[in-house]
Amino acid sequence: MVTVTGSEGSSDAGGATLAADDEAILDNPAWSSLTGAHARFAVGNELVKHYPEDVSPFVGVRSWDDPDVWDAVIDVFGHGAEVSVSNADPVLPAGWAEVRRGAGVQLVQTARLAPRPDEEAIELGADDVPEMLALVARNQPGPFLPRTHELGRYIGIRRDGRLVAMAGERLHPDGWTEISAVSTDEAYRRQGLASRLVLDVAFHIQERGDRALLHAAATNTGAIRAYERLGFLLRRRTEFLGVRTP
Repeated sequence: MVTVTGSEGSSDAGGATLAADDEAILDNPAWSSLTGAHARFAVGNELVKHYPEDVSPFVGVRSWDDPDVWDAVIDVFGHGAEVSVSNADPVLPAGWAEVRRGAGVQLVQTARLAPRPDEEAIELGADDVPEMLALVARNQPGPFLPRTHELGRYIGIRRDGRLVAMAGERLHPDGWTEISAVSTDEAYRRQGLASRLVLDVAFHIQERGDRALLHAAATNTGAIRAYERLGFLLRRRTEFLGVRTP
């Protein structure tokens, strides 16, 4: 299964002030990443690009308004393939079928965000992948694959030598970096570890001159409230569709 992000319009939630270019980029973050900072990972054609299957399930579509985009998706994924479409709700052409639907949110940093490095945070790499995969499997924050850590900087906190919390960078649309894989083991929750890691990741994002964004399932209201308390703002609500190619 793959995840496709597209640009089916957006709204400026809660009074966030974003330039028109930012609006277009944040409505289509995977495309911006795969044609920019993550171009080295890009596989596909001029209309549809995706990450290698062991890096990320996300796929970028240049524009759902292009009449050739549907054939381009089929060229990349084939007939009878199940495709997840996020940040978009396109009108499906004849022969395509919707198989599932869900809701998500996109949040962006505001001036209230106060990023800071965390003394206990350690950088994670290839040697830590088995523990990272296990932590994600226990917490289900979203897709994380054996090479996802190559997309950016990932950090964690260990207790008694065991990885108990992590967070890192995923999509890199131009001028922005997505914070993702925010996970804390159940026994270590309500200690502020996730918030500390998010602020550390955001600190290094800002050090590079980027701004931070987040995506979350709309049903994950606890995490959304926590991000808002840190200084993130709900920018837009998104649809997650599962579709099947003809």
